[in-house]
Amino acid sequence: MSIVPKDSEGIAGMRAAGRCAAALLDYLAPFVQPGVTTNEIDRLAEQYTTQVLGATSAPLHYAPSGHRPYPKSICTSVNHQVCHGIPNDNPLKNGDIVNVDVTVIKNGWHGDTSRMFLVGDASFAAQRLCRVCFEAMWHGILQVRPGAYLGDIGHTIQTFAQQHSYSVVREYCGHGIGRSFHEEPQVLHFGQPGTLAVLEPGMTFTIEPMLNIGRKEVRELGDGWTVITKDRSLSAQWEHTVLVTATGVEVLTLSPGCPTAPPFVPEFVPASLATPP
Repeated sequence: MSIVPKDSEGIAGMRAAGRCAAALLDYLAPFVQPGVTTNEIDRLAEQYTTQVLGATSAPLHYAPSGHRPYPKSICTSVNHQVCHGIPNDNPLKNGDIVNVDVTVIKNGWHGDTSRMFLVGDASFAAQRLCRVCFEAMWHGILQVRPGAYLGDIGHTIQTFAQQHSYSVVREYCGHGIGRSFHEEPQVLHFGQPGTLAVLEPGMTFTIEPMLNIGRKEVRELGDGWTVITKDRSLSAQWEHTVLVTATGVEVLTLSPGCPTAPPFVPEFVPASLATPP
């Protein structure tokens, strides 16, 4: 595993890209309402990314080995869709839940983040799933510090999710990020503490757990991208990009519009909030 920590220039670039990605989700949030199509959200995202942020969309035409090019600027995964949902002309309905996943490229650096949205009046079960997934992500983030292990992150997320009777998707994980969309390391959301790579200052990666109400098994649809739960149970995902600092962690994709961190998260003002995009 070859993990290359960022230098001061890279950290500055990642901070700027993270601010842009978070600002994009802030902009899109008011539009996620019953009756809007995910294609319309995608159109708004592309317009804001290029015309306001002066950035480009990383998912648009992204084609890793074995995949056809991704056709849209963002991913929108609704209800039992786990990840990589392709925007379409189906209107969102009252009670839906949707993950909006954005990645922007700003001056060659990638910022990657996603949020869950409750569309109208979501059920208690849907609200609880989204809340626990959000808290699981933060429990993982709080494990990040020099000398900790990647396995500490996954173990903490898995333990918390299972305590609340949710399953953790195994096939998809967080990832290193920088000048490339996906770099080393892979950041699993399950596992054993004290295993895998040791964290060092300058590492940047995403933490993005996917939790299911039902079983953990998933499958990919014929479009080559959209992943759903095999049992069609609801799924939720939250994502932040983080930086390992000399003393702990900095969350690079926070913004004024982000949901408030859970009460167990210590109060801190990361550099990513200091300057607008």
